[in-house]
Amino acid sequence: MGEPLKVGVVGIGTISKAYFEHMAKLSNVKVVAAADLDVTRAKAAADQYSVRALTPDELYADDDVDAVLNLTIPAAHASVALAALNAGKHVYGEKPLAATRQEARPLLEAAKQAGLRIGCAPDTVLGTGTQTARVLLDRGDIGVPTAATAFFVSPGPEPWHPDPEFYYKPGGGPLLDMGPYYLSSLVNLLGPVARVTGRVGRARQERTVGSGPKQGSTFTVEVDTHITGVLEHESGVLTTVVTSFDVWGAKLPRIEVYGSEGSLSVPDPNTFAGEVAVLSAGSKEWTVAPVSGGYADSGRGFGLGDMARAIQNGTSHRANGDLAFHVLDVMESLLESGAKGGAPVEVESTVERPEAVPEGATPDVA
Repeated sequence: MGEPLKVGVVGIGTISKAYFEHMAKLSNVKVVAAADLDVTRAKAAADQYSVRALTPDELYADDDVDAVLNLTIPAAHASVALAALNAGKHVYGEKPLAATRQEARPLLEAAKQAGLRIGCAPDTVLGTGTQTARVLLDRGDIGVPTAATAFFVSPGPEPWHPDPEFYYKPGGGPLLDMGPYYLSSLVNLLGPVARVTGRVGRARQERTVGSGPKQGSTFTVEVDTHITGVLEHESGVLTTVVTSFDVWGAKLPRIEVYGSEGSLSVPDPNTFAGEVAVLSAGSKEWTVAPVSGGYADSGRGFGLGDMARAIQNGTSHRANGDLAFHVLDVMESLLESGAKGGAPVEVESTVERPEAVPEGATPDVA
C-alpha cells in the first residue's frame, strides 16, 4: 500500500464528527486539515482531531492536501467543489452533488479535464444492508424484479436540529436531503431511471426552530416539503417513492422490492447495516438473510476510503460523481414533473450500476 490520501475537511458542521471518527478507522486516508468560514469551528476541530486549522482558501492552496472533503451546506457544494478541483484536489462531498444539475455539470467536466476524482455521499449503500440486498436480487432470490417502494416521511428536522433553515432553502427539502440515500440504493439495486412522474406539495409556509439558541424563531419555507412519484427504471421496474417533511408518524417500510417469485425488504438506506428479509412466493413468513456483501462496520467516510483505493489502483470508485449526478437528475426531474402537474419527464442522464462490494471487503485494501 502506498501513502494514504491526505484529506482536508471544509465545513465543520454536525455531520463532520461522524466523518472524523469513521475515517480514523481507515489506513488509506489521513485527515490533515480542517477549514470553515467560522474560524472557531475549524480551530475546535483541529484541537480535537490533531489536525491543522486553515481557512478554506488556505486549504485549497495547501500542497499537503490531496483531496477535499466537502461538508458544507448544499447551496455551497458546487462552489467549494469547483474551487478544490481548480486547485488540483480530488473532491468527495456530502450529498447532493450540487443544488441543481446546472451547477453539477461543470464539476464533472472540471474533474475529467484535470484527471481528478469526484465522489459524493451517500456511502451508506456500500454497507452490508444494501449490498446484501443486491446479492439476493442478482442471484434471483425473488425472481425477476417488477416493482419497488421507497418511503421517507418525517415532520422535518426543526424539532431537533438547532439550525435547520438550510433544509428549507434551494438544495434542501426532503427529496434533495434524504432522497439521495433512497435513490442511490435503488440505482445500486435496480439500475438507472429513465422516466419519472411526480407531484409536490408544501404543508406550511413557515417553520419554527424547536431546539438550541434559535429555539422559537421562525423562517420561511422555500422548497416543496412533500414529494411523491413513480420512477420508471431502464430495466422496466416501477418504483413508487414518497419523501416528506410533513408527516408526524407512519408505519411504512423503507424500501421493498417485489419480484415474480417473492418480495425483498431492504433496511433503512440512511444506515450502513440492518436486516435484509425475504418472503418467498407462497410463504407467509419473512426470512432474515445472512450478510453476504458490503463493507462491515462501516460509517460515513468509507466512500472516500473506497475512492482512495480506486485512485491507488486505477479502478473506478463506487460513490462516484456520475452516480451522484444521475441521482440529482432524477430528483430534479421529479420536481419538474410535479411543477407540471404530474406530466412525465424523461431523465436525460444514465449511469452504470457501481461494482458490488463483496462480503469481507474493506475500502483500504486492494
